[in-house]
Amino acid sequence: MFVDDRGRTAQLHGIGLQRIGDRWLAWGEDKAAGGLFTAVACYSSPDLATWTYEGDALVAGEGDLGADRVIERPKVLQRPDGRWVMLLHVDTDDYAYARVGYAIADRPEGPYEYVGSERPLGNISRDIGVFQEDGVGYLLSEDRDHGLHLYRLRDDYLGVETVVATLRQQARPEIGYESPTLVRDDDGRYYVFGSDLTGWDLNDNMYASAPALEGPWDEWRPIAPVGTRTFDSQVSVVVPVGDGYVYIGDRWKPEALAESEAVWLPLRIRDGRVALEWHDEWSIQELGE
Repeated sequence: MFVDDRGRTAQLHGIGLQRIGDRWLAWGEDKAAGGLFTAVACYSSPDLATWTYEGDALVAGEGDLGADRVIERPKVLQRPDGRWVMLLHVDTDDYAYARVGYAIADRPEGPYEYVGSERPLGNISRDIGVFQEDGVGYLLSEDRDHGLHLYRLRDDYLGVETVVATLRQQARPEIGYESPTLVRDDDGRYYVFGSDLTGWDLNDNMYASAPALEGPWDEWRPIAPVGTRTFDSQVSVVVPVGDGYVYIGDRWKPEALAESEAVWLPLRIRDGRVALEWHDEWSIQELGE
């Protein structure tokens, strides 16, 4: 766990993370009051080790943001016009609502103004991830009924436009993977990562790769050694850092969500293959950051 500049546990659960200028900005689920929504917290860091609390980027209100709602997986993208859009998994405590929400701000730290939510193209939307290239935004969304969808966002990033690809498990093609994240390597190949649908129980997270977002996507493979349950974590994001990548995964403690730990490890991507290995200690400088 990271401690912020106030001496408090940094609420970086379900983290969204990106480099902006000379610092890193992170958005996380504030679980200080438990599983129901209170706020999305924003933090900054010069080195991914020391964190400054920038304030609450989004706070509880009414409707989708009510105190009886679940808000998860905050991810942020900057539109070509310079404004910032936060995408969220919006749900009820029984996970029957299953929508993606959108909020907008003039600064990455917020405050964000909530715009609304949707079931993208009518599909269920639970765990989400985002991706962006050449000014185009994409949403990854787990649809329990049909698989893991990769959507192209509208030009304003406040809704989806079309399905680019739908990925399903090999063994159970009726479903996909949750908690998705996507990166592109220096050779232009795409890698999507996800977790099996096992609730709070951890599992061997998987990845697949493709030469284009539309596919063809190859078979899913384990990220980490089989049986380690991805070192007892669930992938939240994979982020390019320096000359490499960092894997960030949550270790959920249902009885103590605010103190749930995260696993940060260097991730190797090479020649269409991914390898995540355990390190008792490592430094971000090893990645050329």
